[in-house]
Amino acid sequence: MRPKLYLETTVPSYLTAWLSRDLIRAGHQQITKEWWQARRDDFEIYVSQLVLNEAAAGDAEAARARMAAIQDFPMLDITDEVGDLAARLVTSLSLPMKAGTDAAHIAIAAVHGMHFLLTWNCTHIANAEMSVAIEETCRECGFSSPVICTPEELMGI
Repeated sequence: MRPKLYLETTVPSYLTAWLSRDLIRAGHQQITKEWWQARRDDFEIYVSQLVLNEAAAGDAEAARARMAAIQDFPMLDITDEVGDLAARLVTSLSLPMKAGTDAAHIAIAAVHGMHFLLTWNCTHIANAEMSVAIEETCRECGFSSPVICTPEELMGI
């Protein structure tokens, strides 16, 4: 059985974005494309309504490209448990209110038993300084935290 992976919005955003002149962003874009080509089929990939909402926002052409990339993935429900865990994560991580969606992405992945949460959001999601608190909060609420990582970290051996 393939591991279950929750795909956070930054991954399809980097995948479909116009090539950046910023070297770090361009590197993330290239790594994302390589992961998509080489590793995507190794996982059962899921998204949520939050991912769809974020992917559909902004420039219409860019949004169409993002939506096309994720259109075939099954959606995970945003349940009361997700809302409760997201609220606890916001509090335990001392996140600003604008980061509530970031906490919700983590909560969706945890509540639905995802093995991985794939993201380029290293501010509030794939943040090593927050990982212990994320794991503790998930455990206190009765869930296992997914492995939160970037495509670079999930390239395989």
